[in-house]
Amino acid sequence: MLLGALEAGGTKMVLAIGNENGEILEQISIPTETPDITLPKIIDYFKDKNIEALGIGSFGPIDLDRSSKTYGYITSTPKLPWINCDIAGILGKSLGIPVGFDTDVNGSALGEATWGSTKGLASSIYITIGTGVGVGVYQNGKLLHGMLHPEAGHVLLSRHPEDTFTGVCPYHAQCLEGLASGPSIEKRWGKKAYELGADHKAWEFEAYYIAQALVGYILTLSPHRIVLGGGVMHQTQLFPMVREQVTALINGYLKTPQLDDMDHYIVPAALNDNQGIMGCIKLALMELEENSRN
Repeated sequence: MLLGALEAGGTKMVLAIGNENGEILEQISIPTETPDITLPKIIDYFKDKNIEALGIGSFGPIDLDRSSKTYGYITSTPKLPWINCDIAGILGKSLGIPVGFDTDVNGSALGEATWGSTKGLASSIYITIGTGVGVGVYQNGKLLHGMLHPEAGHVLLSRHPEDTFTGVCPYHAQCLEGLASGPSIEKRWGKKAYELGADHKAWEFEAYYIAQALVGYILTLSPHRIVLGGGVMHQTQLFPMVREQVTALINGYLKTPQLDDMDHYIVPAALNDNQGIMGCIKLALMELEENSRN
């Protein structure tokens, strides 16, 4: 069975063909330009691939309410040409196949839950910390939706006592994305994350902010495991620092086997940065199965 996968990002679109086992058979990327330029290129790539369904993990915000007239749309995105773009509808109609649709970070959470480090667990969280911060939530065996979808990269945090940086988020002075994303590191320190030494003060600040957010997620969502991905988390020295801070902040309030084994509770992504596109393959498979039941 051939399935299409589209990881729709703000700077590039990753297009792939895979199968029901999560194997990626071919993959390309194209720049994210305007919809009138980019969508025809996506259609042209997939139209002769004999795929049975397409899964899309998209930047957002997006409309995931199937009863809504704008289901499948990218909605109030800061990427202005894409506002109110019916990405799922246009691609589904053009290709004549079912389309599964979710956020890009929910797709990554699904990829890890299906084939990666959270496989077999009823609940988990995937957090990407890079150009932005996104949080995908897999709860009771399915992706979490509500009024919209999780936007937990914008949870509000207490500022580090030594940090006077104002943050890079245009909406919040001290949210996780504004204080701990890749652009915040570069603006605060004048260098990109990978240019800073492992003992740089930046990582103390990063661990402080990431741990605060994780404790909030642990207390509200009670995940069985947390996966940290994205470019910033390639700085592997962060993992022990974050685990130590989380333990200190929980301060013995919760007693679970998972929290007693932090090395296996807060973990890196396990799918070689393919968790997003593999999650899109799974979205396609789920949509195909849903259509066969109806």
